[in-house]
Amino acid sequence: MTYRSTKQRLQASIVMGSLLAACLPALAMAQSTDRQMNGLKLSNDQPIQIESDQLEIREAERKAFFTGNVKVVQGATTLQAGTMTVLYQGEGTSVTQGNADIDKIDVDGKVFLSSGTQQATADKGRFDLVAQVFVLEGDRVVLSEGQNVFVGCKLTVQMTSGQAKLDSCGRRVQIQLDPKSQKK
Repeated sequence: MTYRSTKQRLQASIVMGSLLAACLPALAMAQSTDRQMNGLKLSNDQPIQIESDQLEIREAERKAFFTGNVKVVQGATTLQAGTMTVLYQGEGTSVTQGNADIDKIDVDGKVFLSSGTQQATADKGRFDLVAQVFVLEGDRVVLSEGQNVFVGCKLTVQMTSGQAKLDSCGRRVQIQLDPKSQKK
């Protein structure tokens, strides 16, 4: 199911691919770390394909529920989750009419993101399109690119500035870096 306005706004859910490309080399070892992430861009020129076992739209609540084996693909980026809930706003808007203004997108249930050589896993995630903030959370949030691996419990990204922070939630952020992956 693809609608023009929904398609444009759901692209924020695919932002994670760009996010990972910029995030992995920028994060440093600490209990909590934050760095600038450059290159975070929306991909407005590629179509989005969404698949799920079920779609339920509740127009009165302004919500769309994608449940069961949710898969969102845009170009080389794939997002998979058990569920995806799209919350939209605006009087008289409708997902089915393609004029919904997406407010938030929640993903839950073994969230997996892959874009090129980057991958991320988490228990859940939230895109706040109004505040332009993305958060991945879980017992173990794992970001990887090749042999470089970053583990924490919460990744927060300010999509407009590119600022990113990986938290440890009382434990320690873990990082494994492969020196052969560094550009010379």
